[in-house]
Amino acid sequence: MARHSIRAIALAAALPLLFCGAAKADPSVDDILSALKPKAGSLNGTTRGIRAITPTTVAPGGTTPVWRATTVAPAADDGPSLDLNIVFHSGSAELTPASEGMLAKLGKALENPTLSSYRFRIEGHTDTVGTPEQNKALSQARAEKVATFLESKFGVSPDRLEAVGVGEDGLLVPTPDQTAEARNRRVHVVNLGG
Repeated sequence: MARHSIRAIALAAALPLLFCGAAKADPSVDDILSALKPKAGSLNGTTRGIRAITPTTVAPGGTTPVWRATTVAPAADDGPSLDLNIVFHSGSAELTPASEGMLAKLGKALENPTLSSYRFRIEGHTDTVGTPEQNKALSQARAEKVATFLESKFGVSPDRLEAVGVGEDGLLVPTPDQTAEARNRRVHVVNLGG
């Protein structure tokens, strides 16, 4: 009986990790390396796929769709990526000491030989407090601040970093307007390839 209770408690403790994608609040340099490293079989941002020419295209004299192999361009976020909880002072692009510590881990990962030949998009995201225009500008300033930090503190070449302000588009947690949600205020790092 006690063994079943221990299993139930262990399962209950593991459920949040299973449903959250096992995201870590404070990833290590190795975690960052692993998340941003291209997966085996990746072909410089393109994949081979089989896709129907059109839904109504059929082989002559039949009803079977015609298929062909095509090179499919990836979506903007198809590369290996990672969300980091980078905290800024409220309404500004000033980094907190805790955020500088997290960015130091990212900087160490980007200078590692495993990732040193790749380019990265640094996306700034906000929650829905403020106007969409304000959030777009604020997220751009924050993305640029992260890129500047990585360039100045870790010597990451500006050619390897693309800072993009996304604002409140692409919310991680859907919320109504004027809702403060810390999980939406994040930096998303995407490996763009070599």
